Amino acid sequence: MASCVNGHFGSQEYVPVAEFYADKSVFVTGGTGFMGKVLVEKLLRSCPKIKNIYLLMRPKRGQDVASRLTELTQSPLFETLRKERPFELNKIVPIVGDITEPELGISVSDQAMLCQKVSVVFHSAATVKFDEKLKLSVTINMLGTQQLVQLCHRMLLLEALVHVSTAYCNCERERVEETVYAPPAHPEHVVTLVQTLPDELVDRITPDLVGDRPNTYTFTKALAEDMLIKECGKLPVAIVRPSIVLSSLREPVQGWVDNWNGPNGIIAAVGKGIFRSMLGTGARVADLVPVDTVINLMIVCAWRTSQRRNDGVLVYNCCTGQQNPITWQRFVRTSFKYMRKHPFSEVLWYPGGDITNNRLKHSTLSLIEHRAPAFVMDTFARATGKKPMMMRVQNKLEKAAACLEYFTTRQWAFADDNVQALCTALSPEDRRIFDFNVRNIDWDAYIESYVLGIRRFLFKESPDTLPRSRTRLRRLHIVHILTQVAAVFFLWRFLFSRSNALRNFWRRILDFITRAARMLAIA
Repeated sequence: MASCVNGHFGSQEYVPVAEFYADKSVFVTGGTGFMGKVLVEKLLRSCPKIKNIYLLMRPKRGQDVASRLTELTQSPLFETLRKERPFELNKIVPIVGDITEPELGISVSDQAMLCQKVSVVFHSAATVKFDEKLKLSVTINMLGTQQLVQLCHRMLLLEALVHVSTAYCNCERERVEETVYAPPAHPEHVVTLVQTLPDELVDRITPDLVGDRPNTYTFTKALAEDMLIKECGKLPVAIVRPSIVLSSLREPVQGWVDNWNGPNGIIAAVGKGIFRSMLGTGARVADLVPVDTVINLMIVCAWRTSQRRNDGVLVYNCCTGQQNPITWQRFVRTSFKYMRKHPFSEVLWYPGGDITNNRLKHSTLSLIEHRAPAFVMDTFARATGKKPMMMRVQNKLEKAAACLEYFTTRQWAFADDNVQALCTALSPEDRRIFDFNVRNIDWDAYIESYVLGIRRFLFKESPDTLPRSRTRLRRLHIVHILTQVAAVFFLWRFLFSRSNALRNFWRRILDFITRAARMLAIA
């Protein structure tokens, strides 16, 4: 399918996206999460006339919402705004609440204020843990959405509600259109079950409820879409379904990432040299999408939804597989390339390995390359009076890899017609400012920035440490090669000492080489 190239303005007078947000207030759930932070920063930086951004926040670990907001705005993500336009940060207004509470835990007075002032709502609050308990997943992903829709019905100025779902909520289908499909179960029945049955019984029946789906996350997100459709009425609603969201492509900082979820933790462990084998089909498409690409689409979706209120609920699959695909094998090998160019500090072994769909091979490699070294390191740690931790780390990594296995061994075709049409509707300037055209992604350059982002933002390693890290990696590479040579040598010696056929075969080879050398010498 052709990518968007020409702006289309229709019969209406074109209103630039940033101008649409002028003097409007926005309400964001999930604003302290990975995507929510990027959304808030982008709105403040690229829509300078925006009035206020109301952020649903709850006190956490002894911090009140004011302290959490200060911590949020002090992160590297907001550095550009802090330096160039620090006053913009005053537009962020925390709203005390909790997505798991009745009426979102928002006070009556704050509810009244939101209903009078908010024009655009972005609902990105969700539990993205794949192995989350069903009860909590239902409470956050389903009931949270239901409570928000009820609040939106009371908003006097509402022009758009953008609900963030996932491209994998219909993962039982190989081709996923931009439509809301029939749910895998009746949402009301599932809610009733988790609210009435004991937690232990809910946990026991969860596999039967989830069925063929890989986890409670994709299951409850599918049910949430159905609930949204049934309860939104005539509200101006759009659904954005991103695939696997990784670090930022360009904005506001290349490679920005703040969590270990999904592939991030695995790639970080591979870069440290402690994870070398993963189960997956290398030739399958890895539908990865940068976080700022998703955010730009969300912002533009609200703009478009306000203009097309009579079009019903539109779904936007925010994915790369159709327009700019990359395979898992290419992703993994390119990651290796840049882990070796920009090595992490204190690497334990030379980064390498592969993705394989052979379970026996994967299990064997996991035992030899993951568990055996971890056991040896923990034994040494105990002997020297230190706390053993490598087996615990390996258990966590294998659990994370198992959660990803469903997605690395399958492939989907996510239709993106609505995304392409939306891109076409933008002016050239808006297409530049709010770029969500995935054909603009240079995967090689992006993966380099992704690796550097993990190094800088997750491991907190300064670029100044790179020369020392490269020196260490060169030494580890030599040790790695010598270890491989030694392993081959000892394996050969072991087999040679126990096999007459192998010894006879080796003698015949030596005899052939000797005779060939003599003939050459005579000639």
